[in-house]
Amino acid sequence: MEDPREVAELVVSGNVRAAARLIRDLDDGLPRAREVLKHLYPKTGRAHIVGLTGSPGVGKSTLTDRIIQHLRAAGQTVGVVAVDPTSPFSGGAILGDRIRMQRHATDEGVFIRSLATRGHFGGLTASARAILTVLDAMGKDYLLVETVGVGQDEVEVAATAYTTIVVTVPGLGDDIQALKAGLLEVADILVVNKADREGAERTLQDLLLMLDMRKSAHDPLAWQPKVYLTRAKDGEGVGELMAGIREHQAFLAREGGRALRVARRKQVRQELLELLKEGIFSRLVARLGQNGQLEALLDDILDRRLDPYSASEEVLTRYLRLG
Repeated sequence: MEDPREVAELVVSGNVRAAARLIRDLDDGLPRAREVLKHLYPKTGRAHIVGLTGSPGVGKSTLTDRIIQHLRAAGQTVGVVAVDPTSPFSGGAILGDRIRMQRHATDEGVFIRSLATRGHFGGLTASARAILTVLDAMGKDYLLVETVGVGQDEVEVAATAYTTIVVTVPGLGDDIQALKAGLLEVADILVVNKADREGAERTLQDLLLMLDMRKSAHDPLAWQPKVYLTRAKDGEGVGELMAGIREHQAFLAREGGRALRVARRKQVRQELLELLKEGIFSRLVARLGQNGQLEALLDDILDRRLDPYSASEEVLTRYLRLG
């Protein structure tokens, strides 16, 4: 078994093979992989994390591909975590990273990993944040997180990314969906992709109007979200979008990075709470599995001697001393 400190040193030095093995182990939930993360975490905090979210079919993958192209042309390294729907047969990602971003597969400055959702809602998998830690520690300049298109449950990406991009297209009513889902609230940048479609300008104006209505209720010194028209398949408008990303990055860095610290605090909070939830759940299930306690509880609930609400409260009180 490899020493976690040695594995961490290989990853920090940019060893792609070591990083790929570690990411595979993290996705498989192996305990030794988490030990490596403890050594990697002090080496993180340099990468700028950009999240892309939106409904299915809006062109997030194509847009991500174009953003990679622009960043590499500027000499910057990129890590990509693309969250895909889970295959019902293998439990793995249906869409492979090389299918969507094939031209970057052999570029040493780009590391792309597709992850399966495995039933996780909210747009990010449980292992996605850990994998971002690995890519950050490798020294990547930008980390792109593209979430699975599940509509209104995708706002979780905003707690992980420093710059959140919400992608929509004309003709699907996504501007209204974004407002209802709260995506407008989390967006730092809005993109109307497939701008050659009819209604693109109207969608743009609707989003600008919605943003203008929100201005008065917000701090005038706060970041005002931008809206861009793009045709990702042709690369049109992506240069302007990149300028917007860099503008937001510069905004976060003002005043000694005060706004960036706020964004990072959200990320740290979300990750800590996820780890606590995961740890408490696994330990509780393990404890309940001893001496047939879980099966006895299930029998009591099935026979209506106990309700699941009281049962869960009793378990928490007994093992966590809550209440």
